[in-house]
Amino acid sequence: QVRLVESGGGLVQAGGSLRLSCAASVRTFSSEAMGWFRQAPGKEREFVAAIAWSGSNTRYADSVKGRFTISRDNAKNTVYLQMNSLQVEDTAVYYCALSPFLSTTEAPYKYWGQGTQVTVSS
Repeated sequence: QVRLVESGGGLVQAGGSLRLSCAASVRTFSSEAMGWFRQAPGKEREFVAAIAWSGSNTRYADSVKGRFTISRDNAKNTVYLQMNSLQVEDTAVYYCALSPFLSTTEAPYKYWGQGTQVTVSS
């Protein structure tokens, strides 16, 4: 059974930083792409960042490019999202997800975590 568990969310002031982690309990982690998505209150869930199985290829939403960095440690079955220069508009529940290939759309992501809340105050 695949399980994804996010951590690292919290309350931070605008301009601050947070690092999210997603621990995966799946034997094939090192051959799977991973993604981060977020959902703000009253809005659709949206793509944030994704990373290929090797870590060599990444994708970012335009809204976070240059501020967020996705990375992974295959030895630890963990993917990270370093979030810098946080803005009030980044407030959302952040989800990690697992996909057989790198994608910026939700469709191929088969498994999802429960989400972690990130709140950015002004």
